[in-house]
Amino acid sequence: MTVLIGTSGFSYQDWVGSVYPEDLPRREWLTFYSQEFPTCELNFTYYRLPTAATLKELARKVPPGFLFSVKAYQGITHEREEPQRHIKPFTGALTPLIAEGKFSCVLLQFPYSFHASQANLDYLKRVREGFGDLACVVEFRSRDWISERTFAELRAMNLGFCCVDQPRFDNLIPPIAVATAPIAYVRFHGRNREKWWQHEEAWERYDYAYSDEELMEWVPKIRQLDSEASLTLVYMNNHWQGQAVGTARQLRALLERSKQ
Repeated sequence: MTVLIGTSGFSYQDWVGSVYPEDLPRREWLTFYSQEFPTCELNFTYYRLPTAATLKELARKVPPGFLFSVKAYQGITHEREEPQRHIKPFTGALTPLIAEGKFSCVLLQFPYSFHASQANLDYLKRVREGFGDLACVVEFRSRDWISERTFAELRAMNLGFCCVDQPRFDNLIPPIAVATAPIAYVRFHGRNREKWWQHEEAWERYDYAYSDEELMEWVPKIRQLDSEASLTLVYMNNHWQGQAVGTARQLRALLERSKQ
């Protein structure tokens, strides 16, 4: 299997005690994390453009073979005016990760308001062209993107499709397993239906503990993706109080058990 499991982010103060030892300095969190997990999805790059120096320092803290997925800056996916203005500095900052073989792909996470339309598809093509040969994966939120036409367009662009597990609302992406590029990608957001749309704090949406039965639904899907893609990346985004780490361990155990 070429399935790597990790979490969406690693730098959470509320992980101290449940994930990180209380006496572990913050600067050592990533190294501690990388002793158990082979990959991590960087999310801070959505909020601010990363620098090469910052990513070089992160690369230094993890072992050879460790892979980072990097979420695209919000100016690219949410402002949607002139993407190249942000893509150029963003890709420049990735240089240290690429040079050390620790870069997997860019995650283009679009908002729910980014619906399936010709104008938005054209914008997506512009973004894909802007990233050149770099591996990219797109996460849609609106269900109207789910069609064979979309998947054909993604394959033509060599753009990966992000599979998601989240609350089963009719207007959101359903839990389907589709690979449209060499990298298959899955994000587990949790199924906190009550707090998904209405919450006071952002973390409330991702406050969710999966059962083994819920995760078992994904075992055959992940095996399917693994058979279709050269690399399958799976990230847990139910990060509140370290639940993502527990979910990653659960899924890893279920996948290993299913091989026996």
